[in-house]
Amino acid sequence: MKFLTGLVAAAAIAISGAAAAQTPEKPKITIGVGGKPLLYYLPLTIAERLGYFKEAGLDAEINDFGGGAKSLQALVGGSVDVVAGAYEHTIRMQAKNQDIRAVIELGRFPGIVLAVKKDKAASVKSAADLKGLKIGVTAPGSSTNFFVNYLMAKAGANPKDAAYIGVGAGLSAVAAMQKGEIDAISNLDPVISKLESDGAVTILADSRTEAGTRAIFGGSNPAAVVYIKNEFIEKNPNTVQAVTTAFYRALQWIEKASPEDIAKTVPEAYYLGDRDLYLRAVKASKETYSRTGIISADGMQSAHDMLAKFDPELADAKVDLKKTFVDTFVKKAAGSKS
Repeated sequence: MKFLTGLVAAAAIAISGAAAAQTPEKPKITIGVGGKPLLYYLPLTIAERLGYFKEAGLDAEINDFGGGAKSLQALVGGSVDVVAGAYEHTIRMQAKNQDIRAVIELGRFPGIVLAVKKDKAASVKSAADLKGLKIGVTAPGSSTNFFVNYLMAKAGANPKDAAYIGVGAGLSAVAAMQKGEIDAISNLDPVISKLESDGAVTILADSRTEAGTRAIFGGSNPAAVVYIKNEFIEKNPNTVQAVTTAFYRALQWIEKASPEDIAKTVPEAYYLGDRDLYLRAVKASKETYSRTGIISADGMQSAHDMLAKFDPELADAKVDLKKTFVDTFVKKAAGSKS
């Protein structure tokens, strides 16, 4: 009897020890994002609204900034722990010897669209014609800015010959185009679908689909990821695992969800005043989300080559792309043995 009692006690200790080992070291975390209502960041909203952060043992506070560049600054400055942002930022920071790494891919295609104001469509046929124009981006230095830079450089134009104006990621972006404050816009859904619905713009480049992404980049191009300072990853592996697992669950839910399911889950403010429009935008963007959470080696190289096309500093830098993405957390979230 004593032997059995001892076995039960030992098992209880082992179970409690395993549970303690998986408890987040930092249960209260702050997540930065640049434009939370954008469909680009839908997995973040889904993880929040469906309680996946709480179920992973996290009290997650979300700080929404005007664009991806600002959320990156917040991470570097230490005011947020984690960022949902563009994968390209990990490459640029590695080139600056700042060890920031992605832990899960949220978007396999950028979903970014470059459009020109309807009354300028006759004179602006491609990115090469953007010289001298005012281009609205979520924020200067964000992925929407990089997208235009790349397209201009690819077309033989100098990205520095255009003016980039931060217009945000919601109704402020729509208003900037409607008021004539910008000539062209690089943004995402539902902003783009709203402008299309209003007949306000003509599309020049569209990366919401695999075909569109391949036409622009020649291959896959990772988009939104969750990125973190490597120092934080090493000190708080259980916390990072909890964050990754919450986002992975959101990706799995999105893959099976209908546009109606998604619309019912997000705040009504995301609709930009038009629920039917939001449903169309979700339908247009559904293909962009990652199925596995894993960034392929080809995708990493494609993102690097895009940046090097217009950034001489990056073109000359030696970046170990393997350091831009840690796959162990997402593999564990998926139950992988590898």
